[in-house]
Order: sequence, then structure tokens, then C-alpha cells
Amino acid sequence: MHNTKAIYLKEIRSYFNSPMAYIFLVIFAVLSGYFFTSTFFLIGQSDMRALFNIVPLVFLFFVPAISMGLIAKEKNLGTMEVLSTMPIQDIEFVTGKYLAAVSLIVVGLLFTLVHFITLLAVGTHVDVGAVITGYVGLVLVGAFYAAVGTFASSLAENQVISLIIAISIIMVFFLLDKLLLFIPAGLATIAQYISVDFHLSNIARGVVDSRNLVYFAGMIWLFLALTLRVLEMRKWR
Repeated sequence: MHNTKAIYLKEIRSYFNSPMAYIFLVIFAVLSGYFFTSTFFLIGQSDMRALFNIVPLVFLFFVPAISMGLIAKEKNLGTMEVLSTMPIQDIEFVTGKYLAAVSLIVVGLLFTLVHFITLLAVGTHVDVGAVITGYVGLVLVGAFYAAVGTFASSLAENQVISLIIAISIIMVFFLLDKLLLFIPAGLATIAQYISVDFHLSNIARGVVDSRNLVYFAGMIWLFLALTLRVLEMRKWR
């Protein structure tokens, strides 16, 4: 636990000691603000649905961007060899890195709470329960994408290659339920279940089903386990 905390704090500091965190937070806030105000002022839609619909698409590019260097930069700088000589287990290393990325995602989502507060301030009737579950869904999606990004970062030393791998993998999960017409009927149900948008849409409607939670937990575990496997294979080379 101590090693995980140390790695987590080191990664958080590296985010905020460089422009990356600030660029991510500013652009994320601008994009979320644009889509919220466009529905609020232009078409008179006073709810959070537009925001909840666009954030997963924004995550598609920004989460891989903040996670692409989690492990790849350590390889590129040659610090992985140093870390391997220290009393740090792979699971502690990966967990600390992963939680730092998730924390930055959560901070980005906290910036969007100003839109929720705006709706309450103008006296708009808001389904608070649906808003809460919507945010829970976005955190789960961000955590899932961060796990994919962590895995992609373990595959290459070049951060750009890691970024491309992460976006490619996430794109598959993002598009699956939109391509059901082209998938054989026997596989359509499986493809729909694997699709991330299918589970997010259920949660965003206020329905927190255990199957949705199991899906996200399982996917996060799968990609973090694959990351650990990649690191173990590298040690044996």
C-alpha cells in the first residue's frame, strides 16, 4: 500500500508539473461547457443529457492522451530497469499509475458540476437521482478507458504508438452497439453486452443494474491483468 501511494503521488505530481493536466482540464471544461450551453440557451433543453452524451466521446481521445505515458515514458527513460531492482511489486506499480489517471478524470468531471449547479440556481426541475447515476456511469467509463490506456502504455516505448493502440481498442468497444446491423444475429447479443455504450446508457437512465457494474469491474480487471502480464513477460526477456 505504501508503494502504491508513493507511485500514485509521484504520477499526480508529474501531471501537474507539466502542461498535460492543465491542457486536459481546460479543453475538457471548454468542450463540456459548449455542449451544455448550446442545449441550455439555444434550444431550451435544461438537463444534463447532452453533456452525458458527449463526455464519453470526449473520453475516447482524452483518456488515452493522459494515460499513454503511464508506463511507456518509464520505458523510454530507462527507469523501468531501476524500478525492477526496487522492492516494488508490479501490481503496486500498475495500481498507482492507474489510480493517478482515474483521479485526473474525476477532477475533470468535477469541473462539470458547475452546469448542474447552474440548473439548480435557475430553478430548473432536475432529476437529481439521474444526474448522480449519470456521473457514476461517466466515472466507470473513464476508469475503463484508463485501464485500456494503461495496458496500451505497457505495450510500447513510444507514447504516440500507445495513444494509437488505446484509441483503437476503445473505438471497438465504443462502436460495437452501433454496428449491430452488420453483426450476425447469433453474435449480436454478445456484441451488445461487450459494448460500453449499452451499459452506460442503462446507468445514465437511472438504472444501476449489477450486470452493468460487473461489466465495468470485469473490463477494468481484464486490462489491468493484461498490463501485469505484459510487464511479467518483459522481465523474462
